[in-house]
Amino acid sequence: MVRSFLISAISIYIFFACGTSSESDKNNPEAKLQKGKWRGSIASETKEIPFIFEVKSKNDSIQINLINGKERFEIDDVIVTDDSVHISVAIFDAAIHARKTDSGLDGVYVKNYAVDYRLPFSAIYNDSTRFTLSEPAVVDYSGKWEVDFIDDDGTDKAMGLFQQTGSYLTGTFATPTGDYRFLEGIVTGDTMKMSSFDGTHLYLFEGIIDTSGKIYGSFWSGKQFFQKWTALRNEAFELPDPASLTFLNPGYEDFDISFPNADGSMVSIQDEQFRDKPVIIQIMGSWCPNCMDESRFLASWYDMNKDRGVEVLGLAFERKPEPEYAAERVKTMKAKLGINYEVLIAGTTAPESRGEALPMLNKVMSFPTTIFLDRNHKVRKIHTGFSGPGTGDLYDKFVEDFTIFMNKLLSER
Repeated sequence: MVRSFLISAISIYIFFACGTSSESDKNNPEAKLQKGKWRGSIASETKEIPFIFEVKSKNDSIQINLINGKERFEIDDVIVTDDSVHISVAIFDAAIHARKTDSGLDGVYVKNYAVDYRLPFSAIYNDSTRFTLSEPAVVDYSGKWEVDFIDDDGTDKAMGLFQQTGSYLTGTFATPTGDYRFLEGIVTGDTMKMSSFDGTHLYLFEGIIDTSGKIYGSFWSGKQFFQKWTALRNEAFELPDPASLTFLNPGYEDFDISFPNADGSMVSIQDEQFRDKPVIIQIMGSWCPNCMDESRFLASWYDMNKDRGVEVLGLAFERKPEPEYAAERVKTMKAKLGINYEVLIAGTTAPESRGEALPMLNKVMSFPTTIFLDRNHKVRKIHTGFSGPGTGDLYDKFVEDFTIFMNKLLSER
């Protein structure tokens, strides 16, 4: 059944992708997409990953909000015709193409930049049941957990942060290089289920607590990724200091860089714009939701503080090497997130490209990574990863530490 649906879904995608001159591809102002909550699902090769979205009206057009816990991820690039719906997640170069059916929508989710990345998509109107609750919760997952993600290469540590009210469960997993953003789900009996879809990442977590209080879990992501995980409640558990993981190679003191911006103009840290100013260097990519979280924070902070004599400079590492593609991605990201600082095109995500662009660093192990330069452009701190708003207290602590440190750099003469 999954195979036949996939063939049908791919046929839908081919119709949409090839029929660019067809009238059916043009928005019809009279066409309708029912307002309210929908239950969507995207089928990986092994598991269905559910999510909830809401259709709303905004300025005489249609807006779709992806709902994950407290987050509402807004998508306003929506085309509705009499028989189809096209949803463009422009910031991540992804899209959903679907046909209207009697029961809702059927189609495909596509990552445009990736080879053969098409997964079946479906949605049912007036259904906000992410997971079916078969029985009330009999355990409480709330609190901090020491997590081990386990695969053939070994074990990676993470921190589970969960909040449970009745059978409703939200939270995230924080790692040394970032977090899994906003997860939402339920506890049914002694079993937890949480999922998220933010336009590019598909996550599904399941776990069960045994009599000793240990969680045994499974994690599915994207097209075919699967991993086991275990967790023990541990309120004292801490992740490694994010300022200890990335550092300058011997022989480097300054952070001297020069890359083109999205318009093709070369920008150097030596330019007058940055002279005698503390500079925050943001290593990031338009494809990266953790970078998106950090960019929102930095964009707001920069707008409020740029008159104090400080600059932020983004270095984008994109999925494809073509300059035109990277420039388009950066321009879209800046427009969508309201970024008013320079973002330069530094290379691709390939390890060799990162190393060539930034030979002064031991490695770029995380997107984002944030480098703090003083007025003399000496590196004062390197922060690996980003604990976004989905991590709650960890995010609040980051904001507090960031503010204190930047006030210190700005006060130095």
